[in-house]
Amino acid sequence: MGMPSIVRAGPEFDFKFATGQDPSHPNNVHLRAALDRVRERTNGRLSIRLFPANQLGTETDVLSQVRNGSIEFLLLSASILATFVPVAGIANTAYAFPDYDAVWRAMDGGLGQHTRALIEKVGVIAPGRIWDNGFRQITSSGREVRAPKDLSGFKIRVPPAPMLTSFFAAIGASPTPMNFAEVYTSLQTGVIDGQENALSLIATTRLYEVQKFCSLTGHSWDGYWPLANRKAWSRMPEDIRSVLTSELDRSVVDQRKDVAERDRSLRTELANKGLAFIDIEKSDFQRALASTSYYQTWKQKYGDNAWSLLEEACGKLT
Repeated sequence: MGMPSIVRAGPEFDFKFATGQDPSHPNNVHLRAALDRVRERTNGRLSIRLFPANQLGTETDVLSQVRNGSIEFLLLSASILATFVPVAGIANTAYAFPDYDAVWRAMDGGLGQHTRALIEKVGVIAPGRIWDNGFRQITSSGREVRAPKDLSGFKIRVPPAPMLTSFFAAIGASPTPMNFAEVYTSLQTGVIDGQENALSLIATTRLYEVQKFCSLTGHSWDGYWPLANRKAWSRMPEDIRSVLTSELDRSVVDQRKDVAERDRSLRTELANKGLAFIDIEKSDFQRALASTSYYQTWKQKYGDNAWSLLEEACGKLT
């Protein structure tokens, strides 16, 4: 008689993965694919359930739950992570990256490694490479934003993110930090004049219903870091951890391609839904910003080491 096969009652590790985006967003589409492959490759030993659309709380709430271990994983934008790990915000430096090549040079290279090391100092792990949140654009309804002067006194919602708040303050807008969950209603009721986000988010959250214009400012890039609770991470054996990291990194390639392609097609799609696009001269915004102390201030805050890693990928900023 052969050995009886071992029947596992359930997964050895049963974890939760939270995201803030709508289920149809590229993050969740590609994350779900990665988690399915992980379950398959570990023969069900590691099962991770996906909770999209802030189901487990706002991103700032979930971050504290990941730190205390009640949730094991989170996909969190660098801009919000910066309130807790300041250097994470360096990725959002306004008009730092001319294009995606420069972004990935920095974030898959020295700057990404430097950031990850500092994330791990505060008790969470960053497994795998950063996901794409695209370049951010400004939407509005009452006012067309064509030049920096159009932002004068403009009440713009920003995430609770120091880099974005200081950029808009520097060029004369009136930045209003709020959690994303409140944005749609605040735009609808006129509490704020506009907001800024990547096109994929503007599309999946239907902001075109409450906004008329989209100015293609591309003022800042943002990405999402996969984060893990340190204890949960170290409980998993090395072989399972490496399967998880490699599958996340396999999906990140698909996600980045998807976001970049969608950004191109979304312009047509959103225009058909009534959003009027405004092409702006980026150099006007860059000049307006360069005449303020924005870059010097942040260089001092982040330190020469981090700043030189940024400039290595995108050229001199100060």
